Amino acid sequence: MIEMSLVGVRVEVPTNQPIVLLREESGTRYLPIFIGPPEATAIVYALQGMDTPRPMTHDLLKSILDELGATLKQVFITELHDGTYYAELEIIKDGQTQRISSRPSDAFALAARYPNTVPIYAEESILEEAGVLFDQDDAENQITEFREFLDQVKPEDFFGD
Repeated sequence: MIEMSLVGVRVEVPTNQPIVLLREESGTRYLPIFIGPPEATAIVYALQGMDTPRPMTHDLLKSILDELGATLKQVFITELHDGTYYAELEIIKDGQTQRISSRPSDAFALAARYPNTVPIYAEESILEEAGVLFDQDDAENQITEFREFLDQVKPEDFFGD
């Protein structure tokens, strides 16, 4: 399993389809997952700390888990079949761990409601199949490294002995 971080929700142009974007924690791959507008809204609200007048479904689920003394420990993206992703929630209660099947978007919306980061993992095979590399990040990394080099270099570094 590869640890991922939730970068955020984007909208694909021109279809206006929301996408959750995950980034490999210790790598350069990204995993885009198309989701529905209600789930996108739920994730964005949680990431931005926005309150709604009435609890959303994911707020309700977190409240139920809290009242039962259970906690979302981790999220696993377990499978990809015909463009559909599958996930599991790992819930811990009284030292007992259970895995519950979930849509990834619901898992992310729930995870985003916890004050501490809930780890998200994806199977390597899923990243091999659907992971993407963005040239923009490589270019930004190169620019950052070059700026660091310029900040540290001295004129005498260019002259021989």
